[in-house]
Amino acid sequence: MLLTDVALPVPIARAFTYGVPGDLAARVVAGARVVCPFGGRRLMGVALSVFEGEGPRGVKAVSRVIEGVPSVPEDLLAFLRDLASYYFAPIGEVVRLALPPLERATALEVNDPMLFDEARGVGARVVKWAAATATVDASAEGALRGQTSAVLAHVRALGAEPVARLVARWGNARAAVQRLADLGLITLEDRPAPEAPAFADEAVRDAPRQATPAQAAAVLAIGGALREARGATFLLHGVTGSGKTEVYLRCIAQARELGRGSIVLVPEIALTPQLVASFRARFGDDVAVLHSGLTPRQRYAMWRRLRDGEVDVAIGARSALFAPVRALGLVVVDEEHDPSFKQEEGVRYHARDMAILRTHRAGGVCVLGSATPSLESEQLARTGRAVKLRLPDRARSQPMPRVEIVDLRRMGAGPTGDRRISLPLHRAIEDTLRAREQAILFLNRRGFAPSVRCEACGQIAACPHCSVALTFHKRAGAVVRCHYCDFETALGARCSKCNAEALSLEGIGTEKLEETLSAAFPEARVARLDRDVASGRTVDAVLARVRAREVDILVGTQMVTKGHDLPNVTLVGVINADAALSMPDFRASERTFQLLVQVAGRAGRGDVPGRVIVQTWDPEHPAGALAARHDVDGFLERELRDRRELGYPPHARSALIRVDAPEEPAARRACAQMAEVALACEAGRSGRVLVQGPAPAPIARIRNRWRFRVMLRAADRPPLREALAAVDAARGSLARGVRASIDVDPVQLL
Repeated sequence: MLLTDVALPVPIARAFTYGVPGDLAARVVAGARVVCPFGGRRLMGVALSVFEGEGPRGVKAVSRVIEGVPSVPEDLLAFLRDLASYYFAPIGEVVRLALPPLERATALEVNDPMLFDEARGVGARVVKWAAATATVDASAEGALRGQTSAVLAHVRALGAEPVARLVARWGNARAAVQRLADLGLITLEDRPAPEAPAFADEAVRDAPRQATPAQAAAVLAIGGALREARGATFLLHGVTGSGKTEVYLRCIAQARELGRGSIVLVPEIALTPQLVASFRARFGDDVAVLHSGLTPRQRYAMWRRLRDGEVDVAIGARSALFAPVRALGLVVVDEEHDPSFKQEEGVRYHARDMAILRTHRAGGVCVLGSATPSLESEQLARTGRAVKLRLPDRARSQPMPRVEIVDLRRMGAGPTGDRRISLPLHRAIEDTLRAREQAILFLNRRGFAPSVRCEACGQIAACPHCSVALTFHKRAGAVVRCHYCDFETALGARCSKCNAEALSLEGIGTEKLEETLSAAFPEARVARLDRDVASGRTVDAVLARVRAREVDILVGTQMVTKGHDLPNVTLVGVINADAALSMPDFRASERTFQLLVQVAGRAGRGDVPGRVIVQTWDPEHPAGALAARHDVDGFLERELRDRRELGYPPHARSALIRVDAPEEPAARRACAQMAEVALACEAGRSGRVLVQGPAPAPIARIRNRWRFRVMLRAADRPPLREALAAVDAARGSLARGVRASIDVDPVQLL
């Protein structure tokens, strides 16, 4: 009996076995999308393997096949199985990451048998294509004349063509095509009509710039590994403005010459338009962009072109890692240190780590680029698992910006009266505006005020569903909002606890900073870039205004730190450099250092030297002091030493077991149960795995669910995986309504 194991989109780790009817046997192959009965429903899944054997009792059969070719190529499918195993994630949920966007986003349950019919273009109009077959019939071809002979020669030489395009060239081509099809010399097939172009403008082509010696050396090393197809990882450590993008472009060009595809991962959609412009300038429109700023139909068209081999370069955020790029040879992870490469819900994969795995499986090259390498990537280089390449100078030989530390303990407020805008920063903004240059002010806290307190009883307005304070947003209609569950309500005049009219706003957010600056510098054009005002294409619109010099002062959260090239920005001000240091996370110092170096790197990228003012309450802290000196190597050395002493990653392996439930006692009991399971396995009993917890999460309640956690740490991966396997098996015994997730190599500990 012919059987197939199918990955279905259900939260169950295993695949499901189905029989393959005889009429579908030729079409059910590994990677093909199939529709299968599941309970009283029909679900779409992906065939993982096809084999002969005795099926389980009462085995059901596959209902239909979505298409004639695999949606998930064989090499990508094997990678996804490895990813599912590493992260203890259900194989159906993992495989779903690689499905075409329309199918992934519309419905998991197949009610309409035509819903996923690609021959109909997923509800779109279709275009008839003609393609040459492998058949050669000398007698029949000898009888061909005129247009019929010319059409056959054309499609054989140039590949499949839309029939309409052939008609535009030969007026009677439809009759010729039909005759050729009757003779078996060509095939006719319906394909979805092209979606409206993803790019509204035409690409302005450019030529490679003159490479610096450091850039040339990096390209030479990466290109050599590409030619050898030996599977290699490079850490490209280049200061801000050193021209890492030019290295990426040259390496992708070499990969294309070798007939291999490339994927470029960026941490935020905010970066994508800028990178896409650079790539289109070099490669034209033969670039697939995969991000949420496109319509579902545009994303589907991009996916289809990649799978069919029409395009060999994909750019996008972390999910672009699963693009069906043919003959993958190169994956670039730009700003590899950024925590947004870690998926924090569902399948909790890290795109940086999995990029290394995917390229090594393909015999390709992974390039990790950053001005502030993560400690994990630095450790890879120090242990010989990655080769470190340096770009020590800015590409145009501009000096690194001068950094000044302002001690807020000793420095008073400037003319605004707000200590968060100190006198040195205020004077620097005046100088920048006088010189008709631009400034960026960085404050990693959005909203108008981070909290609202009653001065009579001390009560802080809190979210009714989460253990966090509500943030006041003035421009949204004087509301308080939770940034975790999106609860929102109008801010009343009285305290909800004591009914006193004594509410006061505490702290400062980007919205208030924008208002304060607009009042202090009325002649300046002030703009804001944070999650409240910009998402998707709006981000690029804000940045376009800055590049067009329509903005004098840009206020923003960490979105302004993300690799933007703004040549007229000469001043960067950091309002509160210590904000991230108070987080209960061993990575707090590393993140603070990275943010400071990255935001400082936005200054002085043009012809005028840059200046950075960092305001801090703790000027002696190593993160701020070393960032002020641009001493990345010094920080890495110090932080790696501290982590080694404490037994924290990257010198150890870790995983976080998160448990949540509607009731606090149930969550606490379940978390204790998970800790006991980890301690009871051989690795736990022997002490090779350190079990910490159970303990309440730093944010104890989110969306009305109480949260507890257990941290597992081990010097090596095998004992950690042994403990996690035990926990994974025990998750099925949890009480109803209780959820437990496994986060391997966690990045966020909240």
